[in-house]
Amino acid sequence: MGRVRQAGKNIFFGYISNFIILFMGFLQRHVFIMVLGRTLLGVNGLYTDILSMLSLAELGIGSALNYSLYKPVAEGNLEKIKSYMRLYRKAYLTIAGVITVIGLAITPFLPYLLKERGGISVRQLTVYYLIFLFNTVSTYFVAYKYSLANAQQRNYIQTNIATITKIVTVFAQIIILFLTKNFLLYLLTQAAVELVQKIFVSLYFNRLYPYLQDKKAAKLSKEETDVVVTKTKALMFHKIGDVARLSTDSVIITYFMNVDWVGIVGNYTMIITYAVNFISVIFNSVISGFGNLVATEAKEKQYAMFRVYRFFACWLYGFAAVGFWLLLTPLVTGIWLDESWKLGQTVLTLILVDLYFKGGRTVLVNFKIAAGVFEQDKYLSLLQGGVNLVLSIIGIRYIGLAGVYVGTVVSGVMANVIQPVIIYRDCFGKNVWNYFRDSVKYMVVIVGVVLVMIPLKQFVMAQVSLVTFILMAVVITVFYNAAFVLVFRKTDEFGYLWTLVKGKRKR
Repeated sequence: MGRVRQAGKNIFFGYISNFIILFMGFLQRHVFIMVLGRTLLGVNGLYTDILSMLSLAELGIGSALNYSLYKPVAEGNLEKIKSYMRLYRKAYLTIAGVITVIGLAITPFLPYLLKERGGISVRQLTVYYLIFLFNTVSTYFVAYKYSLANAQQRNYIQTNIATITKIVTVFAQIIILFLTKNFLLYLLTQAAVELVQKIFVSLYFNRLYPYLQDKKAAKLSKEETDVVVTKTKALMFHKIGDVARLSTDSVIITYFMNVDWVGIVGNYTMIITYAVNFISVIFNSVISGFGNLVATEAKEKQYAMFRVYRFFACWLYGFAAVGFWLLLTPLVTGIWLDESWKLGQTVLTLILVDLYFKGGRTVLVNFKIAAGVFEQDKYLSLLQGGVNLVLSIIGIRYIGLAGVYVGTVVSGVMANVIQPVIIYRDCFGKNVWNYFRDSVKYMVVIVGVVLVMIPLKQFVMAQVSLVTFILMAVVITVFYNAAFVLVFRKTDEFGYLWTLVKGKRKR
């Protein structure tokens, strides 16, 4: 099956999954807020981020090994696949042990982080945290098995399993909340469902790829192992920096402000995350396709597809940022909840500016993963993480919550400037000027749309209601996409996308 067709299959199942998860996520969070309140909502968000930081122990081994699998998968080399998967399994079992040790070591410090905890005892905090830790650690016993399916562009297997698990988990948790109003049972329910899922995943992949159970798999050569080790070392720096940049906001907000604010921000970021997941499905579904492209095609073909990929990302992420900037606050405070959950427009603007630039970084990072370009900017993420921590801590002390996201935006833009230079130089052998020139064009169009939409919003949404919300969403959708088509209709990138659309219509 061709790259485009496999990517299309991944995207199809990804969209179905995201529609379901979006609905289930809203339902779950609404019931949670209604039954347990914003303090436990904040605790839930905080622990999620702490465990994201603990995943630092993975140190990029997964990405390095996935890259190594692209070639043997493309060649159908079963012996080499078994050898890499054997290494992968050993690495992930070691990671599970490391996270367990570090996670337990953190436990005594939880009360110092959560100074205002709304009557939650230290014992309760600890038990809740240990359940989160168990869920994270147990994942590593089966996570490596997804890698082979993903390298074969069969990402939909993981997507479908995650969707079914989400449905069962949410319905079970909602029933528990209504019956018991107990956060502990809520967490135990999730842990039980996910444990059953992990057992099923292990048995399923053993049946799907029976040769992976062959204990006679040969060891990799020193040269092959060295490649994995070298790329893992480079990715280690990326991972540390990413954790410092992306997973510390909740901790900083909790320490300097209040854990309730984690819940308030979380409502906005949850909606953004769920909606942007629809975009991410497209770009994540083609990573393995890009890996195959890099392994089999000339640089000019790679470059042409990269430009299409990047153009489409800027189009879609820009659309998301504009729509959220105009509609997210009315949705949260006028339709879903009330004014007490409102987030300042400055904070929201910073979050959405980072979202747009994140779209550009998604393209860069995904291509780097597919091409195995890890070493050249290995210190960049460390620098980003340091800049984010310093600016966020200084910012929150002097300008409040917005200061946290100033650090996020500034540290993120650093990658938007540096990574294109590396990719154009090392992957394509081209001057990066065209990349930045296109960036300016895309941003000018996006800002122009926002300036037109502001007075239109004041007219259409003079009164916030579901009807005016939907009407404004239609106006934004039509005007934004019409602007992009009008400005970029003659470019090669738009032409390629339009050819794909016409081809699908004919089929």
